[in-house]
Amino acid sequence: MLGLLDDYVTRSGYLISPVVVWAGPVGPAMRRQASEVAQIHVIPLADFDVEPRLLRIPESEFPVIQLPLLGRYLHAPTAAIIYQFCRAGLHGEAVRVAHFEQPVFAWR
Repeated sequence: MLGLLDDYVTRSGYLISPVVVWAGPVGPAMRRQASEVAQIHVIPLADFDVEPRLLRIPESEFPVIQLPLLGRYLHAPTAAIIYQFCRAGLHGEAVRVAHFEQPVFAWR
């Protein structure tokens, strides 16, 4: 275990406590559980190191975080966790992310 990132409480009431671990180099081809995973993407860490898009919405005083990835946008909570991981792991910066908002569609 290398460390912990910020806890993130989702709009649906879940508490996510990200733990950073080193598991060694990627081994042979990964296999997915088809009933749970549609696709596996192996993405270099550098591709996650992007500037977030922060949006204001009338429903919240906090910004919605989005990360551009694979021609789409990744939303919080995943975007917040990846953003914090990259800022800490690649740049040595301590940033907080628990305040970043999820898009309204995730509130249901």
